[in-house]
Amino acid sequence: MKILVLERNLMWSSRLARSLRAAGFDPETAGTIPDQTNALMAIINLGERTEAEIQTLKNKGMKILAHAGHKEKDLLTLGEQAGCDRIATNSEMANKLPQIVKEMLGEG
Repeated sequence: MKILVLERNLMWSSRLARSLRAAGFDPETAGTIPDQTNALMAIINLGERTEAEIQTLKNKGMKILAHAGHKEKDLLTLGEQAGCDRIATNSEMANKLPQIVKEMLGEG
């Protein structure tokens, strides 16, 4: 299953993609929202995305897993208000990403 990783930080995007690949997913990394993708889910960094971008992804029919630092309460709240399907802290993303994705997709 294709998962879009929208991340401008190359080290972080590589880490997320590696974790997804190891769990059997097909990550597609990008710094901006691609015009065409067959991804069913997007992983976004709330510090890099606007509410309008979140709505664009939702309109494409994607589930959205959004993340920010645990102290970035305003960003975590933005993600909730914008309708992200799941909000996670950066440490959860680093330690539990495959589990979170599987739960979101009804596989876990």
